[in-house]
Amino acid sequence: MKASASLACLLATVPFSMAQSSVWGQCGGIGWTGPTTCASGNICIEYSSYYSQCIPNDQAPSTIPTTPASPPTTSVSIPGGSPTPASGLNAAAKVAGKLYFGSATDNSELTDNAYVTILDNKNEFGQITPANSMKWDATEPERGTFTFNSGDQIANLAKSNGQLLRGHNCVWYNQLPSWVTSTSWSKSDLLSVVQTHCSTIVSHYKGQVWDVINEPFNDDGTYRTDVFYTVTGTDYISTALQAARTADPNAKLYINDYNIESTGAKATSMMNLVKSLKSAGVPLDGVGLQCHFIVGEVPTSLQSIMQQFTALGVEVAITELDIRMTLPETQALLTQQQKDYQSVVAACMAVEGCVGITVWDYTDKYSWVPSTFSGQGDACPWDSNLQKKPAYNGIMAAL
Repeated sequence: MKASASLACLLATVPFSMAQSSVWGQCGGIGWTGPTTCASGNICIEYSSYYSQCIPNDQAPSTIPTTPASPPTTSVSIPGGSPTPASGLNAAAKVAGKLYFGSATDNSELTDNAYVTILDNKNEFGQITPANSMKWDATEPERGTFTFNSGDQIANLAKSNGQLLRGHNCVWYNQLPSWVTSTSWSKSDLLSVVQTHCSTIVSHYKGQVWDVINEPFNDDGTYRTDVFYTVTGTDYISTALQAARTADPNAKLYINDYNIESTGAKATSMMNLVKSLKSAGVPLDGVGLQCHFIVGEVPTSLQSIMQQFTALGVEVAITELDIRMTLPETQALLTQQQKDYQSVVAACMAVEGCVGITVWDYTDKYSWVPSTFSGQGDACPWDSNLQKKPAYNGIMAAL
């Protein structure tokens, strides 16, 4: 009987002791309760107090980071419970002095329970951006008829989770209903339409950050010749910003664009626009740098560009980060992607006026990249199976 009891006790401990993380899986960190050893052929490397990861033995760094004897811990308050050590990207970002680390999402994804479970984790994501449900075609499909059901679904999700919400967006050249693009407008009438649209949606979602103007420039630094610029020149920009400020004095108002992350004509045009608006007393709080990058091609001037914007009296945020690769995925590409994510996040960390970082959805499963860039993809920190990739570790290391 004693021998049987001893054997039973031994067997009861086997599953726990043999539990191991697979390659690229987490194997340690403050708050981590999962396996702390790795499958054969891998080694557990600590990159911060909050995150350790299993990597192949042949990719282990020659010098392994060591942990201080008594690493500092930071606690976050869980409603109805005791403080718990912070872990996850958002928790680490806040410890480092940033306001949030967030993710975009879309309504169709919210039926995926496994996906939503991760999105709901405030330690990972402290902010949410609706990818489509607050754009013009979704919110005002007919003039004067506003629909907020889809936007409200994501806004309510963020509210229930205690996450920040980024309104996206008021005025953009794309995803416009036909009544906006096909009408022969007078300047005054179109400016009135812009004013009504922006004031209505910003008022409905009060207290948020808003991408009021989205992508006003061509890559050569000229203004896009969309319906707004063709009819009103640049007046639609100031009209939209002023309408948003009047509708919600507490909102943070941004202009958001891509390919302004490196020195060049487009970044210069955005800086000149910021100067012009500020000198005219037009309300503007920030510039969003989308940061849709390609593996191995992250601009080296990103930090400098951020500093130049903040010197103009606005804050900056990384608003739509993803780093795509040419498929098929390889280990070399994943390794480079990890380094690229780390360098992008590190640039934000080095600029006091960079307030936060948002990935343009956290998982390859719902990335916009494959449908937009033929033969490219795998741009996100989680893979299509909702597993963390090396990119996650790169982000955590920078935070």
